[in-house]
Amino acid sequence: MTPEPAITTDTSRSRVIHSARIVDGDGTVIENGWVRFEDGRIAARGTGGDWIPADEVVDAAAVAGPDAVLTPGFIDIHGHGGAGAAYDDGVDAIRRGRAMHRSHGTTRAVISLVTASVDQLAEQVAMIADLAGTDADVLGSHLEGPFLDPGHQGAHEPSLLRHPDPADVTRLLEAGRGTVRQVTIAPELPGGLEAVRLIVAAGAAAAVGHTDADAAIARQAFEAGASILTHAFNAMNGIHHRAPGPILTAAADHRVVLEGIADNFHLAPSVIKLLFDIAPGRVALVTDAMAAAGSADGHYDLGAVKVTVKDGMARRDDTGSIAGSTLTQDVALRRAVEADVPLVDAVRALTATPAAAVGFGESLGMLQPGFVADAVLLGSDHEVAAVWVGSAPTR
Repeated sequence: MTPEPAITTDTSRSRVIHSARIVDGDGTVIENGWVRFEDGRIAARGTGGDWIPADEVVDAAAVAGPDAVLTPGFIDIHGHGGAGAAYDDGVDAIRRGRAMHRSHGTTRAVISLVTASVDQLAEQVAMIADLAGTDADVLGSHLEGPFLDPGHQGAHEPSLLRHPDPADVTRLLEAGRGTVRQVTIAPELPGGLEAVRLIVAAGAAAAVGHTDADAAIARQAFEAGASILTHAFNAMNGIHHRAPGPILTAAADHRVVLEGIADNFHLAPSVIKLLFDIAPGRVALVTDAMAAAGSADGHYDLGAVKVTVKDGMARRDDTGSIAGSTLTQDVALRRAVEADVPLVDAVRALTATPAAAVGFGESLGMLQPGFVADAVLLGSDHEVAAVWVGSAPTR
């Protein structure tokens, strides 16, 4: 059994981690590298033994083996829970799920909410806004609904789906007090493109997803400011040689980040590799994890939807459609590498790319001076050996 990784959140001590292969979020690789943390930020990095002693010195090779790899902390911009807890259920559930995902390398996360009534969602994003003020690992909220296409509902309750009325969109954004980071929307719905503009004007990322959009509508959404494709290939029209749909449209637009769920259920290994090939540097590996992540198979709730997990795959009880995942980001890293994605590209998709997609590209996702001191130490098998969490990020 793999031992539980050490998780360090103390930012008061200076710290040097040395003798690691550093794989940074921008694709930089440093052999026999070291980084120095001070006051929760990265103060310096280098190679060999030219580091200055610190309060704590960590020999990465001694902890994780001679092939130790140090990466920035992972960032999940789309996840719904874990450790038996659903994020829709409040602060304690969020903290429980986050603790489990943190042990798998996810040092920061956007809290995703499934479709509910506008009243309930307004309460939830306000609660997450409060939590983001006390728990620095919570970056804000992601509204995956209710403005979705009923024909691509996925794990969302169809009776709660609605068109994006400007008053509803504005109410939800204002309830988040600047902490709504992402809103998934089907842009073909009446008022969809106007909603995209409202979301972007409020400082959040508009994401195209759970949609029946063709290439033309997707292009209009991206021109209106949408900048993310929610879990690419899932809950949308696929690629057809005469109807390329939203996937190739997003891949062709260098402003757009494509989310990918690399669990070998949502995407076959060859499609995981294809995603990286068609959108180099613009893939964000997300979990879309529900409560069963880090827990046993069984019966769970995902918002208003009943879900059964069997052999690690979550499906709706009523329709049989896939309902979120049981994925953690360290497993996503391994699945991507197994699919022949280069390690540097997989690391970027877990760090710098998602950080930038939700507005934290200047403080998260890199092991460079000035950035937050979030880091993950991996062994030769890419199992997590240790995790460090730094100070609060800035946007």
